Amino acid sequence: MKVLARTVLPVLVGCLLLQNNTVAQTSPEYRDEIVHWSQQRIDFLRSPAGWLNLEGLFWLHPGRNYFGSGSSNDLVYKHPSMPAVAGYFEWENGKVIWTSQLGVTITSQDSVVNSLTVFEEAKPAPLLALQTLRWNVIKREDKMGIRLRDIASKAVRNFRSIERYPTNISWRVTAKLEAPKQGNIFITNVLGQTNAQQTPGKLVFSINGKTYRLDALLEEDQLFIIFADATNGKDTYPSGRFLYAALPDEKGNTVLDFNKAYNPPCAFSAFATCPLPPPQNRLPFAIPAGEKNYHAATSK
Repeated sequence: MKVLARTVLPVLVGCLLLQNNTVAQTSPEYRDEIVHWSQQRIDFLRSPAGWLNLEGLFWLHPGRNYFGSGSSNDLVYKHPSMPAVAGYFEWENGKVIWTSQLGVTITSQDSVVNSLTVFEEAKPAPLLALQTLRWNVIKREDKMGIRLRDIASKAVRNFRSIERYPTNISWRVTAKLEAPKQGNIFITNVLGQTNAQQTPGKLVFSINGKTYRLDALLEEDQLFIIFADATNGKDTYPSGRFLYAALPDEKGNTVLDFNKAYNPPCAFSAFATCPLPPPQNRLPFAIPAGEKNYHAATSK
């Protein structure tokens, strides 16, 4: 699940590992890399595609679903820009079709929309717009939902930064991808839905002379790791954090840079549908690196 802008930053080589209590020196160049990475992360969160502007998640029932600010609608969203009835979604035969209410100007890619297929399997879901509001259809197993954003939301305007642990290159460790015994692992999301996802294997790494493993997922040209550690619920988001790693080299090696561990979308919005760490990815020790939990009141 991609929740971070897909810019791949340069990887520093020859870094020491946190092994046998070895303390590695964090260079200014590496600190600058993490600062740059963190700024890209902040820019993404502020962007129209970021997680700060989520304002609603509405689940459809089969058939016709009216959408607007009026209380008689199936999907009700109170907002100055939202008319009493904006239109309706029709969910039938695996498709969702949007029809705009007469006199209401809804656009998609800057073109006025009267009727448009907004969900069809294996096709991108178009984004609909009404002034600063944006919405599209998302599917979660057998559930079909409407994800609503306000790109001028207060959460975006008030956002400044995310508190982080001090950068420590000792938390940049080499890992080897170990072929999986089974091709799938089970991932549960915050909705309570569990599904099998294909895994390229386990990432095997050492901390203070002990060996640990994290199951990885393959996401386009990167490895995606959903993990938990002993900082969760204290300094970091209670359910865990996310991390990306490069695909392994010809020897099967890659790097886990926990200084780039980051909050899932659910840390910023109750309207996200985040995957949770599988039991085998719950590490028994603290990783004081990367992003801490986001608190809107203290982000300024």
